[in-house]
Amino acid sequence: MTVTDERAGTTPATEPQTPVEPSRFSLRHPRSRIAWVRPSVWLPLAVMLAFLAVLWQWGARELPYLLPPLPKIGDSLTTEFSYYVDNALVTLGEATAGLALGFVAAVVLAVLTTELPVVRRAVMPIAVVLNVTPLVAIAPALVVAFGFGPLPKLVIAGLICFFPILINTAAGLRSVPQQVLQVYRTMDAGRFELLLHVRFPNALPFLFAALRIVFPLSIVGAVVAEMSASGSTRGLGTAISVASSMNQLPVVYASILVLAVLGVLLLLVVTLVERRVLHWHDSAHN
Repeated sequence: MTVTDERAGTTPATEPQTPVEPSRFSLRHPRSRIAWVRPSVWLPLAVMLAFLAVLWQWGARELPYLLPPLPKIGDSLTTEFSYYVDNALVTLGEATAGLALGFVAAVVLAVLTTELPVVRRAVMPIAVVLNVTPLVAIAPALVVAFGFGPLPKLVIAGLICFFPILINTAAGLRSVPQQVLQVYRTMDAGRFELLLHVRFPNALPFLFAALRIVFPLSIVGAVVAEMSASGSTRGLGTAISVASSMNQLPVVYASILVLAVLGVLLLLVVTLVERRVLHWHDSAHN
């Protein structure tokens, strides 16, 4: 607020401003580094897990043919730990390889559909059809086409990750404001320079939003491939299928628990990478 005395001709005086306190939601705030030790952060989750454990034990007692007791699941994990680790590594390898395959194909196609409208009109309807097609239905055809090796599993895992990456990346590449593009064009920036310095940085938040979905989803794709593709002998999907056929419920639920842990770890990895890469974006401070 300024105060001016026109008759005396004095210089406007400015009131001192109160310094703005850093937001407590900022990642750079020192308190955010130890927020996880507060009971208000971990206590609700702990109470919820305890409630679910009690509910599970009650269901295991009332429906023993459907739910095994938690101690039996724990015994299966501890006594056959190497079995679950070996199969988890196989599933994780198929998931990451399929994710890499789908990621490269989706990003390249997103660039083409952004730069060439004719490609967008030709490809996007086919991509939508692939997205709504049940992958379990085409898994046997992929086995016939690519054999009984790991390639059909990689293709299925890649397909399940392909569409979210394609849609989000294309949306990010096309969402650059026209005013920004016009400024760069006045400086004689070419298509490649616009793509590298403007469109790709603008698409990174969209891309990481897709990766947060498809990283855990790649595990689902690998498991679906192992359970539906013939000739699979390793992997957690195969372990679940074999244990189900032999009515070994502790092995089934132990394998599902390991899959859940893998999904959480992959989500944690992509979240940490996103915070490092997008430190300049508003989403990194929320």
